[in-house]
Amino acid sequence: MSEFQKGLVWLRRDLRCTDNATLTQALTTCREVYVAFVFDTTILGDLPPDDRRVAFIHDSVAALASTLEEAGGALIVLHGDPAAEIPSLAKSLGVQAVFAGRDYEPAAVARDRSVARSLNELDIVFETVKDQVIFEASEILTAQGEPYSVFTPYQRAWLKQVRPVDLAPHGRERDLQHLAAPPNGTGAFPSLASLGFDVPEARRIAISAGESGARQLLDDFLPRMAHYHERRDYPAVRGPSYLSVHLRFGTISIRTLAREAHAAMLRGGDAGSGAQTWLSELIWREFYFMILHHHPAVVGKAFKPAYDAIEWASGKDADANFQAWCEGRTGYPLVDAAMRQINQTGYMHNRLRMVTASFLVKDLGIDWRRGEAYFARALNDFDLAANNGGWQWAASTGCDAQPYFRIFNPVTQSEKFDPQGRFIRKYVPELANLPDKALHAPWRADAQVLLDAKVTLGHDYPQPLVAHDVARNETLARYAVVKTPAVSGQRGEDGNAAG
Repeated sequence: MSEFQKGLVWLRRDLRCTDNATLTQALTTCREVYVAFVFDTTILGDLPPDDRRVAFIHDSVAALASTLEEAGGALIVLHGDPAAEIPSLAKSLGVQAVFAGRDYEPAAVARDRSVARSLNELDIVFETVKDQVIFEASEILTAQGEPYSVFTPYQRAWLKQVRPVDLAPHGRERDLQHLAAPPNGTGAFPSLASLGFDVPEARRIAISAGESGARQLLDDFLPRMAHYHERRDYPAVRGPSYLSVHLRFGTISIRTLAREAHAAMLRGGDAGSGAQTWLSELIWREFYFMILHHHPAVVGKAFKPAYDAIEWASGKDADANFQAWCEGRTGYPLVDAAMRQINQTGYMHNRLRMVTASFLVKDLGIDWRRGEAYFARALNDFDLAANNGGWQWAASTGCDAQPYFRIFNPVTQSEKFDPQGRFIRKYVPELANLPDKALHAPWRADAQVLLDAKVTLGHDYPQPLVAHDVARNETLARYAVVKTPAVSGQRGEDGNAAG
């Protein structure tokens, strides 16, 4: 039975009609439902005009608007500060309730509190709905009623607690009959240019946007899921799902993905191991959301406070090394290929996120927060919880982090996960003529090998910024001053939903 005559759904990280818990809640409790999206100027104002993520969001919002129109409704698209725009819109529409998917980032929590206060002054209910996770906040706790800080027991608890109803899709097609007709004065859908962005085709994300784009990728991945555990670590192999950007912006629901993985895991057989590993990555994502909810101070500070005492490299040399890392000029081919990949495409393979993060922090001795901020600007699928969790894991400052004395060797990682150099040759073409044996550490190659490949170190390709063995000893000394034991975590990737 409906509780409200009119309601407004404010979409944020849930740009879809299918299996949208927030939209379903509104449609089942209101006689008429309006739907809105705000291009948030408090976020967009800090982005470059060619930010490829804005183009992806714009395309996804346009696709959603078409779907709602076909169902007899409309999408109201605004451009401004949602803290002001949403209360104003709610008042003008005469709604009694506003619905939104629950967010866990500190800035979003503060924004929603502001909106709730404004709506309360108007006697309008503000209701947030769990949608972007299966289990949130304090739904999974230890036997002592405390949040977990180690992933493996959290995962066991997650798997023990999950039931079919938790993974079931939300909504029925007939509920869409409650969508309200387009309100008077609804303007034309804004262009990217009107929002202040111009994203050339060459810079756009190389996957289709919207619900249909997400479904295409899932359909492509499902037959490959059985081999996920075998292929996920090799950047030149089509192993990941590539769904992380869709999951980030909610063009597909976490329930859809977890349901597929969980069902395949329970069926077992050849597909079971791959599905179990992929589901584990989805659970890592929820683990980091839980950590962010309970420990918002991780935004800017180490999860383990003692590690904030580390003295990171600073000064002109550190700045120059950081710039070289950003631009893929470290002299370590796998690291450079990975950084060029993220710069050119906005995507980085998850194994390489760990390798590049480890190199910045433990080879160059640079504060993990600088790398975290760079990834936040560059990644198509940037998500604060996962990005922060992944960087703190690599830096050994976070929950369930790898111990500080475990340091990725960029050469052995290269030899193991890109043995034929297919990935390196794609993004570091100046080394393409080197034989496989010399490709991973060209400074070790014989002079004749370099000559035959037309590679002059220091000219065509840089000498290594640091010697890994020397840098490793310096890192051990840097961390040794911290008297906090680190906990070993069995981490395969960085929690971004299998890439």
